[in-house]
Amino acid sequence: MASSRDLFAKLDDSDDAPEADAPSPAKPKAKAKPVKAAEKTSRGTSAEDAYSAADIEVLEGLEPVRRRPGMYIGGTDEGALHHLFAEVLDNSMDEAVAGHANKIEVELTADGFLSVTDNGRGIPVDAHPKFKNKSALEVILTTLHAGGKFNAKTYETSGGLHGVGISVVNALSETLEVEVARNQKLYRQDYSRGLPQGPLAQVGEIKNRRGTKVRFKPDEQIFGKNAHFKPSRLFRMARSKAYLFGGVKIEWACDPSLLEGDSNTPEKETFHFPGGLKDFLESRIEGEERVTNELFTGRVEKVKGHGTVEWAIGWIAGSDGFLQSYCNTVPTPEGGTHETGLRAALLKGLRAFGEMAGHKKMAQITADDILGSAGACSRFSSASRSSRARPRRSCPARRRPASWRGRCAMPSTTG
Repeated sequence: MASSRDLFAKLDDSDDAPEADAPSPAKPKAKAKPVKAAEKTSRGTSAEDAYSAADIEVLEGLEPVRRRPGMYIGGTDEGALHHLFAEVLDNSMDEAVAGHANKIEVELTADGFLSVTDNGRGIPVDAHPKFKNKSALEVILTTLHAGGKFNAKTYETSGGLHGVGISVVNALSETLEVEVARNQKLYRQDYSRGLPQGPLAQVGEIKNRRGTKVRFKPDEQIFGKNAHFKPSRLFRMARSKAYLFGGVKIEWACDPSLLEGDSNTPEKETFHFPGGLKDFLESRIEGEERVTNELFTGRVEKVKGHGTVEWAIGWIAGSDGFLQSYCNTVPTPEGGTHETGLRAALLKGLRAFGEMAGHKKMAQITADDILGSAGACSRFSSASRSSRARPRRSCPARRRPASWRGRCAMPSTTG
């Protein structure tokens, strides 16, 4: 061990040591040199060089739809295939709801073509102001987000607002033929996989017809070689649309060769339900024991604005309830504020009646108590300028009993 004298000697030596020089001022930084492209290594091109501007694709026209159909119709399965029909049918229904059409014809032929014809105003065929070398018809069929439903000027309510419906059907069809009867003249244009096969042609004069006819066949390159429409599914979709609007008549026709083994789907049928939701609910709960003989139905139009709400409710003894809602003739299986509003209005009304009648326990009832054994249908129409017509998220306050799961009041309009 070192002695104390040695230790103090080391301390003295450290005290006598010269102080460290002060740090010299920092030198100015050199100017940054321009970044050069990554140099090639001995093993080849760098990763950065392998990903360049040439790899950035710009998809134009309807090419994005054919490249990624799932983004527009949810996939390429059977449900997506039949969604094409829903898009075309919705356009005709919009004409009917707007008061410009009262008849829609749906026909499925043996060659796999499906046609939808209405007696509405017909798609405009004059030159488009922005694309002067194209008719408005061609712009609508070949351009995404092109249509007449972005405001309430042409359609107060509509089933779609994004302007991609018929153009997507065109893009995903092997062949699409469209005929328009306007001002006593008939026009026609054919397409293949979204591309026009010639200019819009005036076929001739026609005095006993007006409206639009769309005839199309889904593309096997997209949906598969054996993909085809199912008559029973199309039949249910067409019937459910007729229930939603009492002012329209839908005529169904199907080639008999496509109905072999299907005894439930007729070759021809006409759907017309003047009572709308009331007619549907009457047929839906026919034979069931009711709590009240009369259905609670109604229709209210928004004052000084665009929008209506229609409902039909019946209480069934000893059965689970169901609730099916629609917005602008489009099903809303996940509910929305329109469903929440219906539930809240019923609850408020019955509680108020209980208070007026002196039933104190009525203040404790909930919306589930009221609708748990009720068959209910509602349809809400909103102005096209302010609603997409497909609300996807319901209000947190909306809760359905477990017994409601899997029960549906009306065949879905998408099959």
